[in-house]
Amino acid sequence: MTILSLFLAATAATTATPAAPPMAVIDEQDVAREEPTPHGKIGMSTAYRISDAVPQPRRMEFRKRILHVGSAIGLHPIAHDEVYYVLSGTGEVSSDGQTRALTPGMAAYLYDGAVVGIKQTGTEPLALIISYPVKE
Repeated sequence: MTILSLFLAATAATTATPAAPPMAVIDEQDVAREEPTPHGKIGMSTAYRISDAVPQPRRMEFRKRILHVGSAIGLHPIAHDEVYYVLSGTGEVSSDGQTRALTPGMAAYLYDGAVVGIKQTGTEPLALIISYPVKE
C-alpha cells in the first residue's frame, strides 16, 4: 500500500458515521395525560410527553402541553436553552423579571441560566410546544 492509500483508508475509518437509529413516530394521543402543571402545580394541564416515547439515544425533549384556563408553569431556573411555541390560546411568558404576551405563532426563546415561567391568559386554553436539549 502506498502512503496515500493508507491515509485514505485511515481517514475513511475515522470519519465513518455509525448508522442512525430508525425514525420514531409518536401519536400524541398515545402519550397524553391530565396532570397538574409543572413547577408549582398552578392548575391543570394536558401533557403530551412526546419525546419520552422515543428510544435512546436521543438528544432533545419535544413536548406539547395545554395549560387549562387559569393554569401556569411556575417560575423555575433552567440549565439549558428552551423554546416555548404557541399553537393556540394566549399567554404571558416571564424570563428573569421580564414578561411578554404571547399569541399563536409566536415563540419565546429562553436562555440557559434564566428563571422562566408561562401562564395562560384569556378565555381558551394555551397550547404550547416546548423543546430543549436532554441533560447529558
